[in-house]
Formats: sequence, C-alpha cells, structure tokens
Amino acid sequence: MTTALSLNGVTKRYGDFTAVQSLSFEVGTGQICGFLGPNGAGKTSTIRMILGLVEPTEGTIEVLSAKDARKVRERIGFLPEERGLYKRMTPIDAIAFFAGLKGVSDRDARRRAKQMLEEQGLGAAMNRPIKALSKGMSQKVQLLSAIAHDPELVILDEPFSGLDPVNQQSLETIIRGLASKGSTVLFSTHVMQHAERLCDRVVLMARGRKMFDGDLAQARSHAPRMLVLEGNISLQAVQALPGIEQVEVADLAGQEGTHQVQLSATLKPGANGQDALRAAFGQGLDLRRFELKEPTLHDAFIALTGDQI
Repeated sequence: MTTALSLNGVTKRYGDFTAVQSLSFEVGTGQICGFLGPNGAGKTSTIRMILGLVEPTEGTIEVLSAKDARKVRERIGFLPEERGLYKRMTPIDAIAFFAGLKGVSDRDARRRAKQMLEEQGLGAAMNRPIKALSKGMSQKVQLLSAIAHDPELVILDEPFSGLDPVNQQSLETIIRGLASKGSTVLFSTHVMQHAERLCDRVVLMARGRKMFDGDLAQARSHAPRMLVLEGNISLQAVQALPGIEQVEVADLAGQEGTHQVQLSATLKPGANGQDALRAAFGQGLDLRRFELKEPTLHDAFIALTGDQI
C-alpha cells in the first residue's frame, strides 16, 4: 500500500509550550484514519502543520509525496474546525466557488455542486441563502465545498461537532463514500464512537504525545474484558471464579425478598470468560445474568492514557 501521509518526529512548540511532541505516523492511500484525543491533545496543531499553515519546530511531513502540502493543495480537501461560509451565498454558488479555487472549471463546478446537493437531500435548498439553512445543513454544505474537487486526501477537523444524530450518520456515509472512491481520509475527533464505526486505523493522542497507532483490534487489546453478573450471589463467590482480577458491586432491588446483586468483574489478560461461567454453574451460583463485554475504543483510550475523554 502506498502512503498518502507521513509524519516523522514532528514537534511543535509555541514559546515554552510544546503542543506536539515527537509525533510519527503514516496513513495509507484509501484508508480512513481517526486522529483521536481529548481537547488540547495537539490534534489541530498537527493538522495545521500537515496543511503547511504552520511550520513544525522539528521533524518532517510528507503529503501525497510532497514535502510541502501547499504544493499539492489542489489534491487536498480540508474542513476546518472553525466553520465559515458566506452567509448570503447559496449552497450551489458556495460549493462551485470553492471547487473553482481548486482548479475545477465553472461548468463542472456547478454541475458537481448540483449533483452533490441532490444526493445529500439538499436539492430544494440549493438556491436559498446559506443564512436561511439550519446548522446541520450549512455544515453539510461546507463539507461538500471541501470535497467538490474530488481530493485525494481529505482532512476533517472535528467534523461531527454540533451535529444531531441524523446528520452525524449522514456525514459518516459521506466519509465511507470518499474512501470507497479511493480517497484517503484523516479526521480528528474526541468522540470515540465515530472512529469505532469508521476507521481502518486510529492514532490516539494525549497531552501532545502519541499514545497509540494501529488498527481497532490492536487498540481494544489494551483494555480488559469485563463480566457482568447478576443474581443472588456474593462478592466472595465471584472473586473465587477463575480469571477474575477485580470486582465492583452495585446492589439491586430484590424481588419477593430475594437479594439480587449486580457485579462488574475485570478479567485477567488472556482469561476465558467461559471458564468463569462453567465454574459458576459448577458451584451452583444463582445467576440471572452473565454477560461478557468486549472493550470499546473508549475503554482502550482510558487504559492507554488514564484521561477522561
């Protein structure tokens, strides 16, 4: 697989403050890469360096085989975190305008703008002023403006911010469509669920440093698997089950005088939840619920960084 984006030892300092420290990662052509971390992790500073808007203090960046992204800017689409469109323009004019800035002819730009708006259910609004659109609609117009020239690399900075669930789902569909056509997508977010549904790989950041770089399965492997048990059971009985490392208790209201307890148990690395289930039945434990929960990407981030998202 060819590489669309490569960072090697990239550091960015603003005076005495280090925003990004020794960051290295690659994104292959056609991949969707989630650039993840809490606010202040260094994501936006990194994106600005990738785009050539600011120079790295140390390290090198290669974008679409160029040492300077400004030399290949017509092949890049960018959605900034700070949204901004000309409020008096119409969606079709705005999309065509930005496509024209990237070298698309006027005729092709308007044709593409009309087609994209209709595909996204915005055909009826294409000639309304942008100031009359809802927030979700205007954000969708801005995204379409960033990709109307069919870029090879698409960089989206917090693209889901402020969108309702319906528009979030629509944006996820657009991102998958870009990758299916061969575009490479890098998007930053602090919401793990979007990355979990979309990404081929993820880069996790915290306090300006890379904490993880790999695929989703590799990320989840850093977090423990959990067992949820509910029934007329004791803490000591669950602690004695094979593979159990730590148990937390939450009392539940009993029925007909039966004291029901819910326990959340962390499995030891490599432990098999089925062994615990067999042992529970072998001991005759009174269980109403036994659930094995695989770790999420959020769990992996907490395990890797100790930070709350």
